[in-house]
Amino acid sequence: MRTDHGHHTRSGQCSCCSMSRRCFLGAAAGAGVVAPMLASAQGAKTPPELGEYVELAALRPKPAVRILGAVVRATPPYWLGWPGTAYDLEGHREEYERSYGEIANHVGVGFEMTNPPLESDDAVAAFVNRIQTEQPDAVLVHIQHLSYWKWADAIAQAGLPTIVFAPIGMSFTGHTLEISRRPKVHVISSLCLEPVEQAFRMIRAMKQMQESRILVVRGEERKETVLERLGTKVRYVPRPAMHEMFEAMPATDEARDIAREMQRVAEKTVEPSSEDCVNAARSFLTAKRLVKDEASNAITTDCLGMVQSKVVPTPPCMAATIFQDHGVTYGCEADLFAAVSLMFVSYLFDKPGFMQDPVAETYKNVLVAAHCTCGTKLNGFTEPPEPVILRSHSESDIGVATQVLWKEGQPVTLVRFQDPNSLILDTGKVVGNVQTPPAGGCRTSVEVAMDRMEDARDVMGFHQVVFYGNHRRDVEAFCQMYGIKVSNSPERGPREAIS
Repeated sequence: MRTDHGHHTRSGQCSCCSMSRRCFLGAAAGAGVVAPMLASAQGAKTPPELGEYVELAALRPKPAVRILGAVVRATPPYWLGWPGTAYDLEGHREEYERSYGEIANHVGVGFEMTNPPLESDDAVAAFVNRIQTEQPDAVLVHIQHLSYWKWADAIAQAGLPTIVFAPIGMSFTGHTLEISRRPKVHVISSLCLEPVEQAFRMIRAMKQMQESRILVVRGEERKETVLERLGTKVRYVPRPAMHEMFEAMPATDEARDIAREMQRVAEKTVEPSSEDCVNAARSFLTAKRLVKDEASNAITTDCLGMVQSKVVPTPPCMAATIFQDHGVTYGCEADLFAAVSLMFVSYLFDKPGFMQDPVAETYKNVLVAAHCTCGTKLNGFTEPPEPVILRSHSESDIGVATQVLWKEGQPVTLVRFQDPNSLILDTGKVVGNVQTPPAGGCRTSVEVAMDRMEDARDVMGFHQVVFYGNHRRDVEAFCQMYGIKVSNSPERGPREAIS
């Protein structure tokens, strides 16, 4: 199916039918793209060696995470001292405990509150001994009296990842000043519970990183390594493992159904033919089968090398979009730390990141973030997708790539792991989408006005991952908790280029 170039819309309906875009690329969070509607197909016409149906969502790790909580406070009743005698101490304690349980269920972690509250040196010492023995993944300390930060300090000194939650009325700036900047400690002084949820997600994300294996498809060598600090396993397999499996992957009922859905729910299709869409679906089936066969949870491939050598009729751009929308990382160009960055965003924020090539637009002084694959569920895996147009891969003009239209005015964050111990962190705001043509370059091209920076030419790194929301403090909190160095692009240049 080919259509003429023309103006696109931002409506909720696709241009070729009455079906909402949200029907495609994951109408239900965590489900495979086509699993709900293809339960009867399950590779019915596929040879036995490739016939097993692979549920995409099952590739995302779901580790057991245990967070142990405790309240520290003076023994009630007491006279004077914040939170004050007008504060319903027991009522609020019970309310917060219920909220912690609800947050844990939502995030997918285990939470256990220690009762009764810790109200003496001996009780705190016993709790410290318990956590050192049991080694939970993290500890939540709820402060319920201004004068007992010393006990939060004693618990943090045990050396486990520690979240300190102090509702307003439980601290002055002096209480939070030093402890909130320590490694392995995250202090939240607020009435808001959203940062507690993000803190639980932070603990879960690290456990997911530790229990993940990234499959790197490139070269001729097979080997496996483990990334220090993050604990992520990396398995390298020869590039032919991918393109030979793709060649053997037939156009099954599942592949044809996926191809039809691509065309039905896109705002429009520009270059790709129906055959291109079927091949893109075959690429998707190949990738999820290879990831499963290699006992992995994420993948990055030498996609440009395969296209350049003409061993595949389509790049994996569409497959990567589908993977990313379902919380399973698919990185480009066998760039390991770009894939690590994609996985980090997916696990920590439950939304897809956009691995991109950075271009400085010097007239507008903005960064153009460009690549030929991008997730559509930029607001989160359970949220409606952004508009998508089916395009060809721009460098080769073959296959199916995605042009995703980003929301103007949307704050964004950029991250890039340089190695397991350090990352680049910046923020900005979307100010436009670039069309190809008249521009050259990749299909999804997003203009970002950078924060805190005088000149867009000074943006550090390459293949940075861009994602919705200003999450500077959340990323900094994760890095402080787990000992990762953070670098920011300079507010003003010049600088040496980092490649």
